[in-house]
Amino acid sequence: MKLWRVRGCAIVQQAFVLNFLTEKKSNLAELNARLQQGWRIASQAPMGGGDNQNAVYSLVVLEQTG
Repeated sequence: MKLWRVRGCAIVQQAFVLNFLTEKKSNLAELNARLQQGWRIASQAPMGGGDNQNAVYSLVVLEQTG
């Protein structure tokens, strides 16, 4: 996690790697839970699938102000 201060507000960033193979084999629910907790997506970038050609990976940078 990174902590930034902008105009007196602290901004915390967190890297999250989303993996999706099927609806039952993913961590999409965990990402959605963080978004419901007040995190927002600052950026997103696709990542390679490695050995598994059916899997989708994405680097998601989340931010939260506090």
